[in-house]
Amino acid sequence: MAVSEEECSSAKSRSSSSTSSSTYYLAKCVLRGSVVLQVLYGHIRSPSSLDVVFGKETSIELVVIGEDGVVQSVCEQPVFGTIKDMAILPWNERFRPSYTQMLGKDLLIVISDSGKLSFLTFCNEMHRFLPVTHIQLSNPGNSRNQVGRMLASDSSGCFIAASAYENRLALFSTSVSAGSNIVDKRITYPPDGEGDSVAPRSMQKASICGAIWSMCFISKDHGHLTQDNNAVLAVLLNRKGAILNELLLLGWNIREQTIHVLSQFLEDGPLAYEVVEVPQSYGFALLFRVGDALLMDLRDAYSPCCVYRIGLHFPPNVEQNFIEESYRVQDADDEGLFNVAACALLELRDYDPMCIDSDDSSLNTNQNLVCSWSWEPGNNRNRRMIFGMDTGELFMIEMNLDSDGLKVNQSACLYKGLPYKVLLWVEGGYLAALVEMGDGMVLKLENGRLIYANPIQNVAPILDMSVVDKHDEKQDQMFACCGMAPEGSLRIIRNGISVESLLRTAPIYQGITGIWTIKMKLSDAYHSYLVLSFVEETRVLSVGLSFIDVTDSVGFQSDICTLACGLLDDGLLVQIHQNAVRLCLPTKVAHSEGIELSSPARASWFPDNIGISLGAVGHNVIVVSTSNPCFLFILGVRKVSGYDYEIYEKQYLRLQNELSCISIPEKHFTQKESNFFMNSVENSIMSTLLNGVSSDYIIVIGTHRPSVEILSFVPSIGLRVLASGTISLMNILGNAVSGCIPQDVRLVLVDRFYILTGLRNGMLLRFEWPHSTMMNSSDMPMQSPVIPFLLTSPDSFNKELRNTTILEKHEDEIPSSLQLIAIRRIGITPVFLVPLTDWLDSDIIVLSDRPWLLHSARHGLSYTSISFQPSTHVTPVCSAECPNGLLFVAESSLHLVEMVHSKRLNVQKFHLGGTPRKVLYHSESKLLLVMRTQLINDTCSSDICCVDPLSGSILSSFKLEMGETGKSMELVRNGNEQVLIVGTSLSSGPAIMPSGEAESTKGRMIVLCLEHVQNSDTGSMTFCSKAGLSSLQTSPFREIVGYATEQLSSSSLCSSPDDASSDGIKLEETEAWQLRVVYSTTLPGMVLAICPYLDRYFLASAGNAFYVCGFPSDSFQRVKRLAVGRTRFMITSLTAHVTRIAVGDCRDGILFFSYQEDAKKLEQIYSDPSQRLVADCTLLDVDTAVVSDRKGSIAILSCSDRLEDNASPECNLTLNCAYYMGEIAMTLRKGSFSYKLPADDLLRGCTVPGSDFDSSHNTIIASTLLGSIVIFTPLSRDEYELLEAVQAKLAVHPLTCPILGNDHNEYRSRENPIGVPKILDGDILTQFLELTSMQQESVLSSSVGSAKPSSKSKPVSIPINQVVQLLERIHYALN
Repeated sequence: MAVSEEECSSAKSRSSSSTSSSTYYLAKCVLRGSVVLQVLYGHIRSPSSLDVVFGKETSIELVVIGEDGVVQSVCEQPVFGTIKDMAILPWNERFRPSYTQMLGKDLLIVISDSGKLSFLTFCNEMHRFLPVTHIQLSNPGNSRNQVGRMLASDSSGCFIAASAYENRLALFSTSVSAGSNIVDKRITYPPDGEGDSVAPRSMQKASICGAIWSMCFISKDHGHLTQDNNAVLAVLLNRKGAILNELLLLGWNIREQTIHVLSQFLEDGPLAYEVVEVPQSYGFALLFRVGDALLMDLRDAYSPCCVYRIGLHFPPNVEQNFIEESYRVQDADDEGLFNVAACALLELRDYDPMCIDSDDSSLNTNQNLVCSWSWEPGNNRNRRMIFGMDTGELFMIEMNLDSDGLKVNQSACLYKGLPYKVLLWVEGGYLAALVEMGDGMVLKLENGRLIYANPIQNVAPILDMSVVDKHDEKQDQMFACCGMAPEGSLRIIRNGISVESLLRTAPIYQGITGIWTIKMKLSDAYHSYLVLSFVEETRVLSVGLSFIDVTDSVGFQSDICTLACGLLDDGLLVQIHQNAVRLCLPTKVAHSEGIELSSPARASWFPDNIGISLGAVGHNVIVVSTSNPCFLFILGVRKVSGYDYEIYEKQYLRLQNELSCISIPEKHFTQKESNFFMNSVENSIMSTLLNGVSSDYIIVIGTHRPSVEILSFVPSIGLRVLASGTISLMNILGNAVSGCIPQDVRLVLVDRFYILTGLRNGMLLRFEWPHSTMMNSSDMPMQSPVIPFLLTSPDSFNKELRNTTILEKHEDEIPSSLQLIAIRRIGITPVFLVPLTDWLDSDIIVLSDRPWLLHSARHGLSYTSISFQPSTHVTPVCSAECPNGLLFVAESSLHLVEMVHSKRLNVQKFHLGGTPRKVLYHSESKLLLVMRTQLINDTCSSDICCVDPLSGSILSSFKLEMGETGKSMELVRNGNEQVLIVGTSLSSGPAIMPSGEAESTKGRMIVLCLEHVQNSDTGSMTFCSKAGLSSLQTSPFREIVGYATEQLSSSSLCSSPDDASSDGIKLEETEAWQLRVVYSTTLPGMVLAICPYLDRYFLASAGNAFYVCGFPSDSFQRVKRLAVGRTRFMITSLTAHVTRIAVGDCRDGILFFSYQEDAKKLEQIYSDPSQRLVADCTLLDVDTAVVSDRKGSIAILSCSDRLEDNASPECNLTLNCAYYMGEIAMTLRKGSFSYKLPADDLLRGCTVPGSDFDSSHNTIIASTLLGSIVIFTPLSRDEYELLEAVQAKLAVHPLTCPILGNDHNEYRSRENPIGVPKILDGDILTQFLELTSMQQESVLSSSVGSAKPSSKSKPVSIPINQVVQLLERIHYALN
């Protein structure tokens, strides 16, 4: 958990921070960037699936758009590089891959900063993209003249083109021969050695000398393709000094291996900027120009011609039902300075793609540009395209090419919003429309109109954040300033899977021992009953418009604790308790399809003088077990007459080991396609589960042996063991891990069968049958290594199982041995497994110390935390009003929640208008203080507003002067009072000169007091969640009648479900908060940074100077400037810790200052050893600073332990460690974090050496322009060295290496001096947990990948259990 710096211990002495000289950190991204730059559509997972791929610069996300238009994430993974362009390589029948898993699937082509052309395929087994091959194009980084900027692929999947920024491109043809080589031939144009020379002007006309703006292939009819088919590539080129762009057609003669310029097209008129092929037209392309588009006939590549001109000047009036939203170029704010300084001083690009650093606040002059487009998929008759203009309007164009000639139809405006960067038209009539700095949307095409369907969340850019994690309120959330005007918003970001808290009962449910939901019929879509079991009581409630107690009408015995219950057959319910098994037929009072009797019909079965310990109910079968003595009973039910039924014994057996859990998989009548081979035992299980009318059953049990067993019951044969797996775990000291008794067990079928087991000691296991798969056969050794934690190897299973079968009979039969695939510890309390549905491929809620959602389709064990408080029980509740409900039992209350599948991110949005720049949490008022800029009104363009964190309502605001722009703000305490210091800019234009020095500007420093004011209105002011009120008014679950009658309280969406304030905040009836000015002064420069200092001063920057300010005589009416310090360049950040002051500027990096109170003098103590354009900085202690720069790096610097009196002003700081993120971190926050599991105190024998290291107050949280949130957590030296060795092996292993071909070590070391220790990469390390135990062993035993250890001593082997335990703790805490 992370908390704000206010919660951390602020006063540390220099002696307590002496450990800073050796700093070890691990970086883990907990929220990946949400800016989508590329969108692709194809058969990614299988030949029959249609999937969407989002390219996000540093990560790839695979999503699907469902029939309801909801975007759901399938997987997201970092690429450990920077994506430059992506394309789909359609499946080509000519290509015969080496792996049958790739048959019929499209490949993903990516060009990146690795300098390689990467071919990726989606591996369903690993549930992630894996590289098929890489082709080296250029050196990493790619200069303007090196190929690696833009991609194009032929629609037939035969050709690929890659271009440089200018002067050069390369063509590739796909292979026609068997093997793993995808690319058959390649050619570069101009040939190597000619591109860098200066050609005569006459030769330039017949070359591609110039900037390449766009390119596409001109496809030929697939029916006429031959092996020697020549490629035609259309290239839009801007020659140096030319006013207009020209269209070149290049032809590749594959037989002669030559490229020629076939023709050139240049027409006077507007500037052309994009060329797009018309699909399935075999020779036509659209040439987009400013204000129009030309339909080009390129069937004869030697004589291109325009056959139709499409005008793009549309009338300004749009129908009123379209969304009208204003749009303008974003002004920069601070930091118009960075546009010039970043390029001139640190060789950054000369523009900011996120548009946050431009001071241009002028209105956007729309030029009628097509900024995005997408063709309709699957339509081969009429080619239809939806395109978006820079005005935000969406139009459709339809082209019909037939024997009657060309027909072009153009629609009126279909929709109006923001200018869309990317459009994607998918099956089902949905259109995904994405913008750079705001939420995208899914639109539905209906009756010639586009209608809003669902959002596509995008939190980028994150300009500021405030982490609010108050221990007394149990909150765990982050408030972030996201987006830019007009889409600026305040977001509440939480980790884990988002849940919507619908209702919560009073805490009157003490002593619940079990909770279940039951249907009335097997074919019902919704549940009918909710069963609550207490220590000495059982209640049955109906699920419907109200929860009504129907225990007596159902027939369950109410004065006893229920062990299990379920639906036996249509209308037949079964209750299992300690003394008997009861069959019940509910009456019509309980359900409309009940029996027409005054009381329910019942039948019971009693064991002979034995108490029942466990039970389970399946379709027409009941299984119960006893202890002391241990028996297993298989029971059936037969009809005697009318409503009279009899429970009878089918078989009973004496057990050698007591059972700990029983599970009966549901039978189904359909089988999903599987790509994996199944052995005879799995085929037997499959046939049994698919035959819904047979009397054969599969039963999964856990025993006190301990073990898991799969049993088959066939009436003619009896009960027999199909498979068995022994559970015997040990720690690194060789001691057996206690408590390995199975608490719950489930059979799962996703492509293959596996058994999921939760243990009573908080561990989670996965068992499988051994298989030969693509991963095991191609990348893994054939022999089976020793499985970690297991006392015996797999080879010893058969010998052991001859005498340890759970049954006394069939001792001559040897069951199949289950292989332990993965082991995870998720807590210390027993692990319960609750599937979301009855299907065998359903995701499963794993309940231990906290709730998790296990993704059943993933490889190994992959689970994500659910954003809900620790709970003891959970059950799915499905009704017409709440189809995806979950009922949790927590703190003696029932909580009805719903997992929000429509939200890919656990983020809530409050639209505030303008651009939120800064956010602070005011603990006294429990309000958020937000600075906004770029407001569109007549009175001001910037203000500071008070926002209710529950509803997002703006309660009050303080408006700055007209033309004044807010730049910085900070809460400062003076004695017992707290005020808000605001820094502004009174000048327009850039704040920095090209040299890095500050421009001559003016700013203002304002002191604001947040105080109570009296409302003239006598009404009550109540602030609570709008969503919560809506849920209370419209939800059908408003009350529970009968036994469970109580008033339910609405739980706000804006607060954590376990939040003490989740019922809303009620202010005093005539009370409110308002900002009031108590002091202001003008300063000679923009006030870009403010920070508190020593609890009685504060620091404020103005240009290249900063001031130590104070309040005389504890009064806020006047501010006194006590001292001034200066740097050579513009100051961009200020931070302080105790007496240390850290100043960051736009060139010299971080400078350490000290303030002498007696002399009222500032003195520079240390300086940065490197030039650095500082984005933000924070101090861990008086000696250590963490700094982010505008080139995507994070560095940790510290000063030596020598006394300051002897230090030279030019004394350099020491660079302890660094990390290249590939993203610009605009905000750094110091927090508190501990990755210690609750189990650690119980497992002292298997803790990692050095795990007692205290990291609780040195965690750093960083937010980036791309919308990522990264946590940097400190490690002990032993932990660092252990994980460093693991990282080195993961970085080169085929299953975990960077998928774009980057050298991981080189990538994370960019922009940093050679030899500087690196911060460990948590993203690549956590991949270790996604591997099976055998794959983990293979990675660690591999001879490749040798880390450079931090110490002279290096362990001979890497202990796998230490690695898993350490990574589990980090994963547990960060989720």
